[in-house]
Amino acid sequence: MNKTYYIPFVFILAAVVCGIFSYHFYLESKWINCFLFVLAGVCFMILSQRFALQKAQKAEKLILGIMKKDFSLFPGPEGDILTDTAVKLYYQTKEEHLSLSSFRLLYEEILGQMEIGLMILSCKDEGWQVFYVNPVFLEILQIPKYNSWSLYESKAPDFYKIIEQTGYENSQEFFDISINENTRQSYSLRTKKVQSVRHRFCIVSLESVQKIIEQKEKLAWNNLMKVISHELLNTLTPVNSLIQNMEYIANQKTIDREDQEDMKESLMIISSKSRQLLDFVDDYRQVAELPKPVFRKISLTDIVESSLLFLKPEFDKRQITIINSMENFTVSADEKMIQRCLINLYLNAMHAVSDSGERIIKTDIKALNKRIILSVEDSGSGIQKEIQDKIFLPFFTTRTGGSGIGLTLSKSIIEAHKGYLNYKPLEQGSRFEIWFMQ
Repeated sequence: MNKTYYIPFVFILAAVVCGIFSYHFYLESKWINCFLFVLAGVCFMILSQRFALQKAQKAEKLILGIMKKDFSLFPGPEGDILTDTAVKLYYQTKEEHLSLSSFRLLYEEILGQMEIGLMILSCKDEGWQVFYVNPVFLEILQIPKYNSWSLYESKAPDFYKIIEQTGYENSQEFFDISINENTRQSYSLRTKKVQSVRHRFCIVSLESVQKIIEQKEKLAWNNLMKVISHELLNTLTPVNSLIQNMEYIANQKTIDREDQEDMKESLMIISSKSRQLLDFVDDYRQVAELPKPVFRKISLTDIVESSLLFLKPEFDKRQITIINSMENFTVSADEKMIQRCLINLYLNAMHAVSDSGERIIKTDIKALNKRIILSVEDSGSGIQKEIQDKIFLPFFTTRTGGSGIGLTLSKSIIEAHKGYLNYKPLEQGSRFEIWFMQ
């Protein structure tokens, strides 16, 4: 322990001794001696207090530096408990602050490299504030960075209004942005609520719909190549083996009856595999050679009703309840193609509820943010999470006897109409949404 630790006690002890002597001289009426020792005792008490204050001021200075996050000091141990504890706390807090600063720099660098626009809002007593925004976000909206969220109301009113309407809860919307006052691009706008005991955040992301489509198209193309390769190999491998076997038999000088039967059976298998391959190619042609839609004004309600009427015998046979909640909207579309898409969705819903106790198919038509949404919902068991990203893949099916092109064809039809076909899992069942542009 440092020797300076004992200095205050020495001063106090000296002051006590001076007090004893001053009392002794007081009793003997030696006033001058009494006064001198009283004065010396007071001096020792003042020195003791000043020394203690100096130590307290050092500790206070360190604590004040911690509170203001000023870590420019380099204090060392002083030998007393108060100051040394403050020094340890100072260096501990400094290390934590440097670590947090490093992590913050790392996170901001990572978020800044993302191609998705990202803004994080923080809720405080005075309202929402901008906690973080990356450069891509500002570039998309073409606005400067503000710390106050309310300032975005005048700079990006449409965007601000959409966020306000979500109530800063979890949501997904589509947002059109005019670039250079000429072209308009569509963006997927998502909000995510994050809340702890003391803080509440709202994460807002903007992602170009065009980029999303390009990424999904690339992934779908790769998956399609895998499916086609698999189908061709499954068909051609046994056919090639059978042809080689027939060549061997044909090269023999004499062909007995058993060999003739083998050749006949091989030809039947080759014929069956050829028909299977032709059906596969025809299914692919339906997807690849989708005709251009003939646009005219049509009523979505009329198309839904005609599609349900077409399938009514099957619904009645399977005792399926149909529930409709439809607003009457008109869109510019190809009537036959939209009806074909709806029938595919209804057939999928019909098979989904075939093994359910409660067999319900709901159709809903509504408007949302300059979009018209037609949704088909079923009360089936839903689609397993592991295969949800594969349901629009050509020739992918989980149903025995299914071709695997229904949803692919439906998606292609809606995309040909400049719309979107989305899947949303439910607690009980599935929902497919068709988004039309108004």
